Amino acid sequence: MESSNQRQEMVTVGRFLDAAEAQFALGALQAAGIDCFLQGETANSMVPAAFGTLLQVRREDEAAAKELLGAAEADELGDAADASELEGEQGA
Repeated sequence: MESSNQRQEMVTVGRFLDAAEAQFALGALQAAGIDCFLQGETANSMVPAAFGTLLQVRREDEAAAKELLGAAEADELGDAADASELEGEQGA
């Protein structure tokens, strides 16, 4: 019988329909030393609209993973805003 110390409780920190976004998030967490995996990645690659991919980490890494993913998302949004501003300046 498995003890509670041998079992790791996993939690979902991201849900993705786009496989590339899921891989980007996975890589960011792994680069930070956070153990993680993608659940449903194979099904998502066959029928993306029907199956999402879940990014999962150990419960004790949940806060750090969410913080890291939030920072990555903010960077992406900032890059998109910068690109919009450049387009506006070039059109003027």
